[in-house]
Amino acid sequence: MKLTALPPLLHPLLPLFISTATATATSFACTPSAFTAILPPHASVAFTQSLPANSTFQVPAGDIAYPTSPTQLRALCAVQINVTSSASSAFSFGLFLPEPGEWNERFLAVGNGGFAGGINWLDMAAGVGYGFAAMSTDTGHNSTSGDITWALNAPEKKIDFGYRAMHGSVVLAKQVIEAYYACQPKYSYYSGCSTGGRQGLKDIQLYPEDFDGVLAGAPAWWTSHLQTWTVKLGLYNLPNTSAHHIPPALFPAIGAEVLKQCDGQDGLVDNIISDPQGCDFFPEALLCKGNVTNQTAQGCLTAAQIGTLYHIYNDYVDTNQTFVFPHLELGSEAQWPVLLGSYEPNSLGFEYVQYFLLNDPSWDFYTFNYSIVELADKLQPGNATADDFDLEPFYRRGGKLLQYHGLADGLIATGSSVYFYKEVLKTLLPRGVELDSWYRFFLVPGMQHCAGTPADVNAPWYFAGANQAAAIGTGVHSVPGFADAEHDALLALMAWTEQGAAPERLVATKWHNDTLRDSVLRQRPLCPYPRQARYGGRGSVDEAGNWGCEYIYNVNAQYE
Repeated sequence: MKLTALPPLLHPLLPLFISTATATATSFACTPSAFTAILPPHASVAFTQSLPANSTFQVPAGDIAYPTSPTQLRALCAVQINVTSSASSAFSFGLFLPEPGEWNERFLAVGNGGFAGGINWLDMAAGVGYGFAAMSTDTGHNSTSGDITWALNAPEKKIDFGYRAMHGSVVLAKQVIEAYYACQPKYSYYSGCSTGGRQGLKDIQLYPEDFDGVLAGAPAWWTSHLQTWTVKLGLYNLPNTSAHHIPPALFPAIGAEVLKQCDGQDGLVDNIISDPQGCDFFPEALLCKGNVTNQTAQGCLTAAQIGTLYHIYNDYVDTNQTFVFPHLELGSEAQWPVLLGSYEPNSLGFEYVQYFLLNDPSWDFYTFNYSIVELADKLQPGNATADDFDLEPFYRRGGKLLQYHGLADGLIATGSSVYFYKEVLKTLLPRGVELDSWYRFFLVPGMQHCAGTPADVNAPWYFAGANQAAAIGTGVHSVPGFADAEHDALLALMAWTEQGAAPERLVATKWHNDTLRDSVLRQRPLCPYPRQARYGGRGSVDEAGNWGCEYIYNVNAQYE
């Protein structure tokens, strides 16, 4: 594969990418006392650590959400800062500060996942690989992603999680960076997926000056509806003793039938469902014939189980035909065990209701009804939902937003990102604000939640999106072998923000072995919505150059 030549600014491996302004700058010491001297009274230093090049940062034992230690780091100063946010809450953030001659004069904040409370040192390390001064917040608590018990009767902690910890960490981190390097960052960026995507969107809605460019993947932006839909979705397949229950052992059979029917309907048989919305799926093909004694062996479903499939593959619509949340896409079945494979709905749903919304651990998820959604919309605990579609202030100050979502996501319905994009479009286009110059959205065929692809699909999914480097190694950044703005979404965002080079496409990569990055199996372009990638009919389907981006409708159509 041929590497695309880039301006020096956008190639992380070239010396010119690193700061010249700070090469002879600061004598700021990597010590607690040095940082304490520049902090406001409500902030304190937890620890500092100076690390030489190619070293490993040992994640503190208490960081249960992100315990993996990053390796092969640049020489840097690591610091954790604690901040009091109210009389009953506090948050912390970590900073990786490359040595002055290694800094690219840019700031990168990275996001979190689920309801996790912890500093994401591993994602910070991927940013340091480019030369960023990188920051992550713990969002004001300590927990794994599916544990929401910390929120019980803790309104200030909910606010920290909702938005305050991220913004407060960004503001103070920039001040620390300016003091450390004796100059301000030239540009500020954000990269996050899932909750991390929500954090990025929420921040630019409230504080459009925080970032110049935002990379937001599979954003969990609609908190009041996503978490309640998670309960509703789980209940479709419960109780697990009922006739309509589909056991997880049958999920692979469903996925295989979906792939069989939908793969070719997008115009190419390649084990990738590129257009699930365009597939006319006939679930009754899975119906068991007479005298079946072992459904799992036969890979078939009963009529009652087919009814459950219809619920899963259709939007959640409730009272007075009120749209609540979109459905899981055809092709998402490999991740169904997360939300549909247990004796209870996923904790991201029912614990949200118990601890975040009602402050009642005794609430029984079997009593769920639409009134819970209505209450969540009314109370909006923590002000976490990122549903201010008026992004004009971010646009007016020159901000760039690059959003993406996997079409095989089994945790957050892909349609929620499509919905968000369309709501922004409906809000701003009537005012004369076109989106294409500053906001582009990419769907990723065959990619699951934030990263990865099913083994029987092997879709190109890697483009240095948020969390993706951590999925293939502890010392990885950018796209190994393809560190350019065509293959790397963060570099594409930088090229767009700093040079005005809008991403006409992103090329996703799938290696034969993703963790070894041994040899490329497939590469394929991702196209700005509503365009889709189309094979040109000549050459290998596994080479991106043989594909183009086309609109899914005829933009020149005229009607009498």
